[in-house]
Amino acid sequence: MLDDNGTIRDLAGVVDDIGGASLLPEGLEKLKKLDSNSLPAVEGSPRMGSCVTGIGKFICIGLNYSDHAEETGAKVPPEPIIFSKATSAVCGPDDDIVIPRNSVKTDWEVELGVVIGKPAKYVEEASSLDHVAGYCVINDVSEREFQIERHGQWVKGKSCDTFGPIGPWLVTPDEAGDPQNLDMWLEVDGKRYQNGTTKTMVYGVAFLIHYLSQFFTLQTGDVISTGTPPGVGMGQKPEPVYLRPGQIIRLGVEGLGIQTQKTVADSS
Repeated sequence: MLDDNGTIRDLAGVVDDIGGASLLPEGLEKLKKLDSNSLPAVEGSPRMGSCVTGIGKFICIGLNYSDHAEETGAKVPPEPIIFSKATSAVCGPDDDIVIPRNSVKTDWEVELGVVIGKPAKYVEEASSLDHVAGYCVINDVSEREFQIERHGQWVKGKSCDTFGPIGPWLVTPDEAGDPQNLDMWLEVDGKRYQNGTTKTMVYGVAFLIHYLSQFFTLQTGDVISTGTPPGVGMGQKPEPVYLRPGQIIRLGVEGLGIQTQKTVADSS
């Protein structure tokens, strides 16, 4: 838990982890009532893992920003494009990004992540945000050749190991504010490539939860990555720009924290 002064506090003995029952309304209420100043401070600079554990489904929405669809030359879809990332792609927000063997088009995407608390099945849009445990930063790292040129579904270009950094913080809805009014950005080696806002989402968070819940139950701990604004590598002009080993990626969403990753070659 992060206290008001930015000190990391230890929740050991309060919850086993941030997942499962701790994401339900009663679990979040228990955490909300804690006096953070009474919890032990975490010393040093520990590695931060994903801000949620036990993820059952890692669901992503494609071409969900009108200005991003335009930069890729794609039409805004008449319904949300749904694909998934393998949960084995999940890693900490500051872990290294491993560029896969034979990759030539590894790309970046800053996204708003939504973590489900109370399960959602056939929910109405008007009440769908009641099912949100919190929001977080996600880098939807993507290998474009695997994704687009190798045919089939997008999942193989989205699911490489380390392609799903989540966190650092799970920010509850009362502190995150309006999910459709958050600025977001991403830099590579200090150059700002993405400068966007969730205002330009085609399908907002409330609609997405409603929509997805018509096809399958959204369960506690499921993660929805809601799409990216313009500025991805494949959209750069006059030529696309892709990641190579030894670069530094920094990205953030307003009020939800910052991720910092180094790109490394796959040595396995």
